[in-house]
Amino acid sequence: MTITAINAPVRVTANHPEWQRLKTAATALRGLQIQDGSVPDPADHATARDHVLAIIDAVEALAPSFPHNARYLELLGSDFARWMESGFGIPDFLDSLLAFQPQQHRENGLQHLVVFPMYTQNGSTSRLVEAVLIDVVWPEFIAGLEEGDYSNKLFVPIRFLDFTPGYDTNSAVLFPETVAVRETPIFTWGAIFADREAARFRRVLAAAAEITSLELPAAAAQFLEDQRLTEETFVMWDLIHDRTHMRGDLPFDPFMIKQRMPFFLYSLEELRCDLTAFRESVRIEKDENASPEARRHAKLVQYAVIFDRIFRFAITGSRVRNYDGLGGQLLFAWLHQHRVLHWTDSRLSIDWDEVAAVVIELGARIEELYWRSIDRPKTAHWLAAYELISGTLTPNPASVWAKGPGALPLDGPPRGLTDQVLDDEFPLSMFYEALEKKMRPVIESTAGITGATDPANPGPATTRMTAP
Repeated sequence: MTITAINAPVRVTANHPEWQRLKTAATALRGLQIQDGSVPDPADHATARDHVLAIIDAVEALAPSFPHNARYLELLGSDFARWMESGFGIPDFLDSLLAFQPQQHRENGLQHLVVFPMYTQNGSTSRLVEAVLIDVVWPEFIAGLEEGDYSNKLFVPIRFLDFTPGYDTNSAVLFPETVAVRETPIFTWGAIFADREAARFRRVLAAAAEITSLELPAAAAQFLEDQRLTEETFVMWDLIHDRTHMRGDLPFDPFMIKQRMPFFLYSLEELRCDLTAFRESVRIEKDENASPEARRHAKLVQYAVIFDRIFRFAITGSRVRNYDGLGGQLLFAWLHQHRVLHWTDSRLSIDWDEVAAVVIELGARIEELYWRSIDRPKTAHWLAAYELISGTLTPNPASVWAKGPGALPLDGPPRGLTDQVLDDEFPLSMFYEALEKKMRPVIESTAGITGATDPANPGPATTRMTAP
Protein backbone atom coordinates (compact mmCIF):
# COMPACT_ATOMS: atom_id res chain seq x y z
CA MET A 1 0.00 0.00 0.00
CA THR A 2 1.37 3.40 -1.00
CA ILE A 3 0.78 6.31 1.36
CA THR A 4 1.05 9.79 -0.16
CA ALA A 5 2.09 12.63 2.11
CA ILE A 6 -0.78 15.05 2.59
CA ASN A 7 1.30 18.10 1.73
CA ALA A 8 3.59 16.50 -0.82
CA PRO A 9 4.48 18.95 -3.63
CA VAL A 10 2.62 18.37 -6.88
CA ARG A 11 4.99 17.44 -9.68
CA VAL A 12 4.99 19.95 -12.55
CA THR A 13 4.91 18.54 -16.06
CA ALA A 14 5.69 20.28 -19.34
CA ASN A 15 1.99 20.63 -20.13
CA HIS A 16 1.07 22.17 -16.76
CA PRO A 17 -1.07 25.24 -17.58
CA GLU A 18 0.88 27.60 -15.31
CA TRP A 19 4.19 26.45 -16.73
CA GLN A 20 2.82 26.96 -20.22
CA ARG A 21 1.65 30.45 -19.25
CA LEU A 22 5.09 31.27 -17.89
CA LYS A 23 6.85 29.86 -20.96
CA THR A 24 4.57 31.74 -23.36
CA ALA A 25 5.04 35.06 -21.55
CA ALA A 26 8.83 34.63 -21.33
CA THR A 27 9.08 33.75 -25.01
CA ALA A 28 7.03 36.81 -25.97
CA LEU A 29 9.10 39.05 -23.69
CA ARG A 30 12.30 37.84 -25.35
CA GLY A 31 11.08 39.33 -28.61
CA LEU A 32 11.13 42.80 -27.04
CA GLN A 33 14.60 42.56 -25.48
CA ILE A 34 17.93 43.48 -27.05
CA GLN A 35 21.30 41.82 -26.44
CA ASP A 36 21.97 43.35 -23.02
CA GLY A 37 18.55 42.20 -21.80
CA SER A 38 16.89 45.61 -21.74
CA VAL A 39 13.67 46.65 -23.48
CA PRO A 40 14.78 50.03 -24.90
CA ASP A 41 11.68 51.08 -26.85
CA PRO A 42 9.15 52.86 -24.56
CA ALA A 43 6.45 51.82 -27.02
CA ASP A 44 7.06 48.21 -25.97
CA HIS A 45 6.90 48.82 -22.22
CA ALA A 46 3.16 48.30 -21.80
CA THR A 47 3.37 44.93 -23.57
CA ALA A 48 6.51 44.00 -21.64
CA ARG A 49 4.71 44.85 -18.40
CA ASP A 50 1.87 42.48 -19.29
CA HIS A 51 4.36 39.69 -19.95
CA VAL A 52 6.26 40.30 -16.72
CA LEU A 53 3.07 40.30 -14.67
CA ALA A 54 2.08 37.01 -16.29
CA ILE A 55 5.49 35.55 -15.38
CA ILE A 56 5.19 36.74 -11.77
CA ASP A 57 1.68 35.31 -11.44
CA ALA A 58 2.71 31.97 -12.96
CA VAL A 59 5.75 31.69 -10.68
CA GLU A 60 3.57 32.36 -7.64
CA ALA A 61 1.09 29.72 -8.77
CA LEU A 62 3.86 27.16 -9.31
CA ALA A 63 5.81 27.96 -6.14
CA PRO A 64 4.06 25.39 -3.87
CA SER A 65 5.54 22.63 -6.04
CA PHE A 66 9.05 23.91 -5.28
CA PRO A 67 9.29 24.42 -1.49
CA HIS A 68 13.08 24.00 -1.65
CA ASN A 69 13.16 27.06 -3.97
CA ALA A 70 10.78 29.19 -1.88
CA ARG A 71 13.16 32.06 -1.11
CA TYR A 72 14.53 32.10 -4.66
CA LEU A 73 11.08 32.23 -6.23
CA GLU A 74 10.04 35.01 -3.84
CA LEU A 75 13.06 37.12 -4.77
CA LEU A 76 12.58 36.25 -8.44
CA GLY A 77 9.22 38.00 -8.35
CA SER A 78 10.84 40.99 -6.65
CA ASP A 79 13.63 41.17 -9.25
CA PHE A 80 11.10 41.08 -12.09
CA ALA A 81 8.98 43.76 -10.41
CA ARG A 82 11.98 46.03 -9.81
CA TRP A 83 13.13 45.63 -13.41
CA MET A 84 9.64 46.50 -14.63
CA GLU A 85 9.24 49.53 -12.35
CA SER A 86 12.68 50.88 -13.24
CA GLY A 87 11.79 51.09 -16.93
CA PHE A 88 13.18 47.81 -18.30
CA GLY A 89 16.83 48.84 -18.37
CA ILE A 90 19.64 46.29 -18.17
CA PRO A 91 18.22 43.63 -15.85
CA ASP A 92 19.76 42.81 -12.48
CA PHE A 93 18.76 39.50 -10.93
CA LEU A 94 21.57 39.19 -8.39
CA ASP A 95 19.25 38.84 -5.39
CA SER A 96 17.33 35.89 -6.81
CA LEU A 97 20.49 34.31 -8.23
CA LEU A 98 22.15 34.31 -4.80
CA ALA A 99 19.08 32.61 -3.34
CA PHE A 100 19.07 29.84 -5.95
CA GLN A 101 21.34 27.11 -4.56
CA PRO A 102 20.53 23.82 -6.33
CA GLN A 103 23.76 22.18 -5.09
CA GLN A 104 22.17 22.07 -1.66
CA HIS A 105 19.37 19.80 -2.88
CA ARG A 106 20.95 17.04 -4.95
CA GLU A 107 18.13 14.50 -4.80
CA ASN A 108 17.33 12.21 -7.69
CA GLY A 109 14.22 13.43 -9.50
CA LEU A 110 13.93 16.70 -7.55
CA GLN A 111 12.47 19.46 -9.73
CA HIS A 112 13.62 23.05 -10.12
CA LEU A 113 11.95 25.98 -11.85
CA VAL A 114 14.66 28.28 -13.24
CA VAL A 115 13.88 31.73 -14.68
CA PHE A 116 16.56 34.36 -15.37
CA PRO A 117 17.64 36.90 -17.99
CA MET A 118 20.71 35.07 -19.26
CA TYR A 119 22.69 33.94 -22.25
CA THR A 120 23.05 30.25 -23.04
CA GLN A 121 26.47 28.86 -23.92
CA ASN A 122 26.48 27.37 -27.42
CA GLY A 123 23.05 28.96 -27.81
CA SER A 124 22.34 32.68 -27.54
CA THR A 125 24.87 35.39 -26.69
CA SER A 126 22.04 37.75 -25.63
CA ARG A 127 20.85 37.99 -22.02
CA LEU A 128 17.21 37.25 -22.73
CA VAL A 129 14.67 35.85 -20.28
CA GLU A 130 14.89 32.07 -20.20
CA ALA A 131 12.63 29.67 -18.34
CA VAL A 132 13.69 26.06 -17.77
CA LEU A 133 11.88 23.24 -15.99
CA ILE A 134 14.37 20.60 -14.87
CA ASP A 135 14.92 17.40 -12.89
CA VAL A 136 18.02 16.61 -10.85
CA VAL A 137 19.85 13.42 -11.89
CA TRP A 138 21.54 12.00 -8.79
CA PRO A 139 21.56 8.18 -8.69
CA GLU A 140 22.73 6.42 -5.55
CA PHE A 141 26.07 5.28 -6.97
CA ILE A 142 26.92 8.88 -7.97
CA ALA A 143 26.13 10.06 -4.45
CA GLY A 144 28.50 7.39 -3.16
CA LEU A 145 31.31 8.48 -5.49
CA GLU A 146 30.82 12.14 -4.56
CA GLU A 147 30.89 11.34 -0.85
CA GLY A 148 34.13 9.38 -1.35
CA ASP A 149 37.15 10.14 -3.50
CA TYR A 150 35.33 12.39 -5.99
CA SER A 151 33.97 15.22 -3.88
CA ASN A 152 32.48 17.99 -6.01
CA LYS A 153 30.06 20.09 -3.98
CA LEU A 154 29.35 22.50 -6.87
CA PHE A 155 28.31 19.89 -9.46
CA VAL A 156 24.60 19.55 -10.30
CA PRO A 157 23.60 17.12 -13.10
CA ILE A 158 20.14 17.84 -14.50
CA ARG A 159 17.56 16.76 -17.08
CA PHE A 160 15.33 18.88 -19.31
CA LEU A 161 11.57 18.79 -18.90
CA ASP A 162 10.86 21.92 -20.95
CA PHE A 163 12.53 25.18 -21.91
CA THR A 164 12.32 28.50 -23.76
CA PRO A 165 14.03 29.06 -27.17
CA GLY A 166 17.50 29.85 -25.80
CA TYR A 167 17.83 26.15 -24.99
CA ASP A 168 16.41 24.94 -28.27
CA THR A 169 20.06 24.91 -29.30
CA ASN A 170 23.28 23.01 -28.56
CA SER A 171 23.56 24.45 -25.05
CA ALA A 172 23.90 21.73 -22.43
CA VAL A 173 24.86 23.78 -19.37
CA LEU A 174 23.15 26.04 -16.84
CA PHE A 175 25.75 28.32 -15.27
CA PRO A 176 25.19 31.23 -12.86
CA GLU A 177 27.91 33.18 -14.71
CA THR A 178 25.49 33.74 -17.60
CA VAL A 179 22.82 35.58 -15.56
CA ALA A 180 22.44 39.38 -15.79
CA VAL A 181 23.59 40.85 -12.44
CA ARG A 182 24.93 44.17 -11.15
CA GLU A 183 28.11 42.62 -9.75
CA THR A 184 29.89 39.30 -10.04
CA PRO A 185 29.17 37.03 -7.05
CA ILE A 186 31.08 33.99 -5.85
CA PHE A 187 29.69 31.14 -7.92
CA THR A 188 28.63 28.13 -5.90
CA TRP A 189 27.22 25.70 -8.45
CA GLY A 190 27.29 24.61 -12.07
CA ALA A 191 24.67 22.42 -13.76
CA ILE A 192 25.02 20.18 -16.81
CA PHE A 193 22.14 18.69 -18.79
CA ALA A 194 23.05 15.00 -18.74
CA ASP A 195 20.03 14.05 -20.82
CA ARG A 196 21.06 16.30 -23.73
CA GLU A 197 24.64 15.06 -23.59
CA ALA A 198 23.44 11.46 -23.56
CA ALA A 199 20.83 11.84 -26.30
CA ARG A 200 23.24 13.69 -28.57
CA PHE A 201 25.92 11.07 -27.97
CA ARG A 202 23.57 8.17 -28.72
CA ARG A 203 22.46 9.61 -32.02
CA VAL A 204 25.99 10.45 -33.13
CA LEU A 205 27.40 7.10 -32.01
CA ALA A 206 24.73 5.13 -33.86
CA ALA A 207 25.44 7.01 -37.09
CA ALA A 208 29.24 6.93 -36.75
CA ALA A 209 29.31 3.21 -36.03
CA GLU A 210 27.22 2.58 -39.14
CA ILE A 211 29.27 4.89 -41.35
CA THR A 212 32.64 3.47 -40.24
CA SER A 213 31.43 -0.14 -39.93
CA LEU A 214 32.62 -0.16 -36.32
CA GLU A 215 31.47 -3.17 -34.30
CA LEU A 216 30.57 -1.88 -30.86
CA PRO A 217 31.48 -3.96 -27.81
CA ALA A 218 28.42 -5.48 -26.17
CA ALA A 219 28.59 -3.11 -23.19
CA ALA A 220 28.90 -0.04 -25.41
CA ALA A 221 26.01 -1.22 -27.59
CA GLN A 222 23.78 -0.66 -24.54
CA PHE A 223 24.12 3.08 -25.13
CA LEU A 224 22.01 2.79 -28.27
CA GLU A 225 19.14 1.18 -26.39
CA ASP A 226 19.14 2.84 -22.97
CA GLN A 227 18.89 6.62 -22.55
CA ARG A 228 18.84 6.47 -18.74
CA LEU A 229 21.96 4.31 -18.58
CA THR A 230 23.75 6.74 -20.89
CA GLU A 231 22.66 9.74 -18.80
CA GLU A 232 24.08 8.19 -15.65
CA THR A 233 27.33 7.40 -17.49
CA PHE A 234 27.68 11.04 -18.49
CA VAL A 235 26.95 12.17 -14.93
CA MET A 236 29.87 10.04 -13.71
CA TRP A 237 32.13 11.36 -16.48
CA ASP A 238 31.16 14.98 -15.76
CA LEU A 239 31.55 14.58 -11.99
CA ILE A 240 35.20 13.61 -12.33
CA HIS A 241 35.93 15.94 -15.27
CA ASP A 242 34.53 18.99 -13.53
CA ARG A 243 36.50 18.55 -10.31
CA THR A 244 39.74 17.96 -12.25
CA HIS A 245 39.85 21.57 -13.47
CA MET A 246 40.89 22.64 -9.96
CA ARG A 247 43.23 19.74 -9.19
CA GLY A 248 46.72 18.75 -10.26
CA ASP A 249 49.99 20.55 -10.97
CA LEU A 250 48.42 23.59 -12.59
CA PRO A 251 50.79 26.22 -13.99
CA PHE A 252 47.89 28.63 -14.64
CA ASP A 253 44.28 29.40 -13.81
CA PRO A 254 42.62 26.14 -14.94
CA PHE A 255 39.65 28.00 -16.43
CA MET A 256 41.96 30.53 -18.11
CA ILE A 257 39.59 33.35 -17.14
CA LYS A 258 40.46 36.65 -18.88
CA GLN A 259 43.64 35.13 -20.26
CA ARG A 260 44.47 35.36 -23.94
CA MET A 261 46.28 32.17 -24.85
CA PRO A 262 46.69 29.98 -27.94
CA PHE A 263 43.55 27.91 -28.28
CA PHE A 264 45.49 24.65 -28.21
CA LEU A 265 46.12 25.19 -24.49
CA TYR A 266 42.37 25.04 -23.90
CA SER A 267 42.40 21.79 -25.92
CA LEU A 268 44.93 20.23 -23.60
CA GLU A 269 43.12 21.37 -20.46
CA GLU A 270 39.76 19.92 -21.53
CA LEU A 271 41.42 16.75 -22.76
CA ARG A 272 43.37 16.44 -19.50
CA CYS A 273 40.10 16.48 -17.55
CA ASP A 274 38.50 13.88 -19.82
CA LEU A 275 41.53 11.61 -19.68
CA THR A 276 41.55 11.92 -15.90
CA ALA A 277 37.92 10.76 -15.90
CA PHE A 278 39.01 7.86 -18.15
CA ARG A 279 41.94 6.91 -15.90
CA GLU A 280 39.88 7.09 -12.72
CA SER A 281 37.15 5.01 -14.35
CA VAL A 282 39.70 2.30 -15.12
CA ARG A 283 40.69 2.38 -11.45
CA ILE A 284 37.08 2.21 -10.23
CA GLU A 285 36.26 -0.64 -12.62
CA LYS A 286 39.04 -2.69 -11.05
CA ASP A 287 38.20 -1.73 -7.45
CA GLU A 288 36.49 -4.66 -5.78
CA ASN A 289 35.38 -2.37 -2.97
CA ALA A 290 33.47 -0.08 -5.33
CA SER A 291 29.73 -0.61 -5.74
CA PRO A 292 28.61 -2.85 -8.63
CA GLU A 293 26.84 0.10 -10.27
CA ALA A 294 29.92 2.30 -10.00
CA ARG A 295 32.07 -0.43 -11.57
CA ARG A 296 29.54 -1.02 -14.33
CA HIS A 297 29.31 2.66 -15.21
CA ALA A 298 33.09 3.06 -14.93
CA LYS A 299 33.53 0.76 -17.91
CA LEU A 300 30.90 2.69 -19.83
CA VAL A 301 32.63 6.01 -19.09
CA GLN A 302 35.72 4.70 -20.86
CA TYR A 303 33.72 3.93 -24.01
CA ALA A 304 31.90 7.26 -23.81
CA VAL A 305 35.09 9.33 -23.53
CA ILE A 306 36.63 7.67 -26.56
CA PHE A 307 33.54 7.66 -28.77
CA ASP A 308 32.35 11.18 -27.95
CA ARG A 309 35.83 12.60 -28.41
CA ILE A 310 36.65 10.92 -31.72
CA PHE A 311 33.20 10.96 -33.32
CA ARG A 312 31.55 14.20 -32.15
CA PHE A 313 34.12 16.55 -30.65
CA ALA A 314 36.53 16.28 -33.57
CA ILE A 315 34.04 17.38 -36.24
CA THR A 316 31.54 19.56 -34.37
CA GLY A 317 31.60 23.33 -34.84
CA SER A 318 33.66 25.56 -37.09
CA ARG A 319 37.37 25.28 -37.72
CA VAL A 320 37.99 28.64 -36.03
CA ARG A 321 40.07 27.95 -32.88
CA ASN A 322 37.99 24.84 -32.17
CA TYR A 323 39.74 23.60 -29.03
CA ASP A 324 37.36 20.70 -28.35
CA GLY A 325 37.68 19.64 -31.98
CA LEU A 326 41.46 19.65 -31.68
CA GLY A 327 41.29 17.50 -28.56
CA GLY A 328 39.22 14.92 -30.41
CA GLN A 329 41.62 14.91 -33.35
CA LEU A 330 44.57 14.46 -31.00
CA LEU A 331 43.03 11.48 -29.21
CA PHE A 332 42.13 9.77 -32.51
CA ALA A 333 45.61 10.25 -33.99
CA TRP A 334 47.29 9.15 -30.75
CA LEU A 335 45.27 5.92 -30.72
CA HIS A 336 45.97 5.32 -34.42
CA GLN A 337 49.70 5.98 -34.16
CA HIS A 338 49.94 3.67 -31.16
CA ARG A 339 48.24 1.01 -33.29
CA VAL A 340 45.21 0.35 -31.12
CA LEU A 341 42.82 2.07 -33.53
CA HIS A 342 42.74 0.90 -37.14
CA TRP A 343 41.14 2.19 -40.34
CA THR A 344 41.72 -0.72 -42.68
CA ASP A 345 39.65 -1.91 -45.66
CA SER A 346 37.22 0.98 -44.99
CA ARG A 347 36.43 -0.39 -41.54
CA LEU A 348 37.22 1.12 -38.14
CA SER A 349 38.30 -1.19 -35.34
CA ILE A 350 39.75 -0.71 -31.86
CA ASP A 351 41.82 -3.16 -29.82
CA TRP A 352 39.85 -2.85 -26.61
CA ASP A 353 42.19 -5.02 -24.54
CA GLU A 354 45.04 -2.59 -25.18
CA VAL A 355 43.38 0.79 -25.56
CA ALA A 356 43.17 1.78 -21.88
CA ALA A 357 46.93 1.82 -21.37
CA VAL A 358 47.40 3.95 -24.49
CA VAL A 359 44.77 6.48 -23.44
CA ILE A 360 46.25 6.71 -19.94
CA GLU A 361 49.69 7.30 -21.48
CA LEU A 362 48.41 10.37 -23.35
CA GLY A 363 46.96 11.71 -20.11
CA ALA A 364 50.30 11.15 -18.40
CA ARG A 365 52.07 13.11 -21.15
CA ILE A 366 49.78 16.10 -20.58
CA GLU A 367 50.26 15.88 -16.81
CA GLU A 368 54.03 15.78 -17.29
CA LEU A 369 53.76 18.91 -19.43
CA TYR A 370 51.84 20.67 -16.65
CA TRP A 371 54.27 19.51 -13.94
CA ARG A 372 57.34 20.75 -15.83
CA SER A 373 55.68 23.98 -16.90
CA ILE A 374 55.43 25.27 -13.33
CA ASP A 375 59.18 25.97 -13.65
CA ARG A 376 59.00 27.38 -17.18
CA PRO A 377 58.32 30.88 -18.52
CA LYS A 378 54.93 31.28 -20.15
CA THR A 379 56.24 31.27 -23.73
CA ALA A 380 58.35 28.17 -23.04
CA HIS A 381 55.22 26.41 -21.73
CA TRP A 382 53.32 27.38 -24.86
CA LEU A 383 56.11 26.08 -27.08
CA ALA A 384 56.29 22.80 -25.15
CA ALA A 385 52.53 22.35 -25.44
CA TYR A 386 52.71 22.94 -29.18
CA GLU A 387 55.53 20.41 -29.46
CA LEU A 388 53.43 17.82 -27.62
CA ILE A 389 50.50 18.25 -30.01
CA SER A 390 52.52 18.59 -33.21
CA GLY A 391 54.37 15.41 -32.33
CA THR A 392 51.11 13.59 -33.14
CA LEU A 393 49.04 15.93 -35.33
CA THR A 394 50.32 17.54 -38.54
CA PRO A 395 50.18 21.35 -38.38
CA ASN A 396 48.78 23.55 -41.13
CA PRO A 397 51.43 23.88 -43.91
CA ALA A 398 51.05 27.67 -43.62
CA SER A 399 51.81 27.65 -39.87
CA VAL A 400 54.49 29.95 -38.50
CA TRP A 401 54.48 27.99 -35.23
CA ALA A 402 55.37 24.81 -37.11
CA LYS A 403 58.62 26.45 -38.28
CA GLY A 404 59.87 26.55 -34.71
CA PRO A 405 60.92 29.21 -32.20
CA GLY A 406 63.22 30.91 -34.71
CA ALA A 407 60.23 32.00 -36.81
CA LEU A 408 58.21 33.39 -33.88
CA PRO A 409 58.33 36.89 -32.35
CA LEU A 410 59.78 35.74 -29.03
CA ASP A 411 61.19 39.20 -28.19
CA GLY A 412 57.73 40.78 -27.96
CA PRO A 413 54.71 40.34 -25.68
CA PRO A 414 53.01 36.92 -25.55
CA ARG A 415 50.09 38.33 -27.54
CA GLY A 416 52.32 38.36 -30.61
CA LEU A 417 52.71 34.60 -30.32
CA THR A 418 48.96 34.11 -29.93
CA ASP A 419 48.32 36.18 -33.05
CA GLN A 420 50.55 33.82 -35.04
CA VAL A 421 48.37 30.80 -34.25
CA LEU A 422 46.14 30.07 -37.26
CA ASP A 423 42.40 29.70 -36.75
CA ASP A 424 42.81 26.15 -38.07
CA GLU A 425 46.31 25.43 -36.82
CA PHE A 426 45.79 21.65 -37.07
CA PRO A 427 43.44 20.94 -40.01
CA LEU A 428 41.31 17.82 -40.26
CA SER A 429 42.96 14.72 -41.64
CA MET A 430 41.69 13.11 -44.83
CA PHE A 431 39.84 10.58 -42.68
CA TYR A 432 38.05 13.31 -40.78
CA GLU A 433 37.29 15.33 -43.91
CA ALA A 434 35.43 12.32 -45.30
CA LEU A 435 33.75 11.49 -41.98
CA GLU A 436 32.65 15.09 -41.40
CA LYS A 437 30.81 15.24 -44.72
CA LYS A 438 28.76 12.17 -43.83
CA MET A 439 28.25 13.07 -40.18
CA ARG A 440 27.42 16.76 -40.62
CA PRO A 441 23.63 16.28 -41.07
CA VAL A 442 23.48 13.95 -38.06
CA ILE A 443 25.39 16.32 -35.79
CA GLU A 444 23.27 19.27 -36.93
CA SER A 445 20.13 17.26 -36.18
CA THR A 446 21.04 17.08 -32.48
CA ALA A 447 20.43 20.80 -31.82
CA GLY A 448 17.71 21.05 -29.19
CA ILE A 449 17.70 17.30 -28.52
CA THR A 450 16.70 16.04 -25.05
CA GLY A 451 16.25 12.72 -23.33
CA ALA A 452 12.59 12.86 -24.31
CA THR A 453 13.54 13.07 -27.99
CA ASP A 454 13.97 9.75 -29.75
CA PRO A 455 17.76 9.61 -30.15
CA ALA A 456 17.55 6.13 -31.62
CA ASN A 457 16.33 7.88 -34.77
CA PRO A 458 19.65 8.80 -36.44
CA GLY A 459 18.14 11.78 -38.21
CA PRO A 460 19.33 12.07 -41.81
CA ALA A 461 20.14 8.82 -43.59
CA THR A 462 23.74 7.65 -43.39
CA THR A 463 25.89 5.46 -45.61
CA ARG A 464 29.18 3.68 -45.12
CA MET A 465 32.40 5.60 -45.54
CA THR A 466 35.00 4.33 -47.93
CA ALA A 467 38.71 4.94 -47.58
CA PRO A 468 39.65 8.56 -48.42
